[in-house]
Amino acid sequence: MMDLSDVAVFMAALTAVYLLPGPDMVLVMSTSALRGPNSGLMVALGLAFSRALHVALSALGLAALFHTHPLLFDSVRWIGAAYLLWLAWKMFSSDAIRASETATEAHSGLTGLRRGFLTNLLNPKALMFCALLLPQFVSTQHDLTGQYLILGSALVGLGLLFDAIYAFSASTLARRLSGARCIQNAAKVVFSSVFGVAAVRLAFSGS
Repeated sequence: MMDLSDVAVFMAALTAVYLLPGPDMVLVMSTSALRGPNSGLMVALGLAFSRALHVALSALGLAALFHTHPLLFDSVRWIGAAYLLWLAWKMFSSDAIRASETATEAHSGLTGLRRGFLTNLLNPKALMFCALLLPQFVSTQHDLTGQYLILGSALVGLGLLFDAIYAFSASTLARRLSGARCIQNAAKVVFSSVFGVAAVRLAFSGS
């Protein structure tokens, strides 16, 4: 059985991380603002799937490949940066289409799911975060599988909760400002700029 104090510290650390602005948060909020909360929640679900995969890879020790093969880390990092730049362009060139346009609702949902999954998956630092954080709270004196399941569920579940809050908050704000075209355009510029900056930081951050 895990120590409850360790779990509390782990949850506090996750909360601090999920409160920090980053590509995941911006993707959820921008999608919700432009296409409504349902599309934003699909992005959040994609992020959750990717985080679960990162937890599994960390438990299997595959994250150590990034330490022993820097070229692999750099390759994923550059692919992730290119994907963020593509998202920045898509965001900048998109129209403010609300999710009430049901003709494209299914397509938007699948697109959001895919974008959420790839945005997190192609960020090697997300995997390294799991690989560095989780072992700090795992005890070799207890069942490792059970501990990784508990910690992984907490990581994925808390992230999904925060993403849902961001999705509904962004959608509510966008709905209230729906008549202000200049504000919508400014929001697109801000969101796309954040993706661009995140891409540059990821590309040149090194290993």
